[in-house]
Amino acid sequence: MKKLLIGSLISLSVLSLAGCQMTEQSTATSLVKSEVVAPMANNNDLYEVDHEGRYYVFDDFATYQQFLSVGETAYRKVYIGEGPHGQTLVFGLTGQDKKKTSGIAGIEMFKQTMAASDDFYGETRAEDGRLYVFGSLEDMAQTRKLGDAIYRFTQIGAGPQGQTVVFVLNKSNKKKRPDALIEKFKTHNNMS
Repeated sequence: MKKLLIGSLISLSVLSLAGCQMTEQSTATSLVKSEVVAPMANNNDLYEVDHEGRYYVFDDFATYQQFLSVGETAYRKVYIGEGPHGQTLVFGLTGQDKKKTSGIAGIEMFKQTMAASDDFYGETRAEDGRLYVFGSLEDMAQTRKLGDAIYRFTQIGAGPQGQTVVFVLNKSNKKKRPDALIEKFKTHNNMS
């Protein structure tokens, strides 16, 4: 009887362990499958603010607008001394991006490891109060690196708070008025 009871317990233990192992394997398989799903790229806009020795970058318009009204972001990734001119670099994040370690469009576009979409729109608020508006990520990166735009179309007092707006151009479009970019700027900033 003792042998039968011990044998039954051993059999039950083996079956339990096998069941746990199958559950762990199933869970591991489902985790692998869920990690394979790629998020949609958010590469159609980028917003930057040079403010009080920090350089803020946003890939979400609502988060950018919240920062402009409050002066802070709820979620962020901070890199000390890694800004364009040695400033602290702060990436303002959405609630969806706060736990990610990679694949954040704002960071990837800033580092130029993610290409921008064809309908890209960019905006930089400079420390001097000017707004720089971009139709390409390359123009934005070059202006950030140089500290100013080589080719431009400027409208004094055309910003939402009466700021000077600098529409950044390049060699290919420097000779014509950037009407499409001006309209995009007005649309993004709810201006008629």
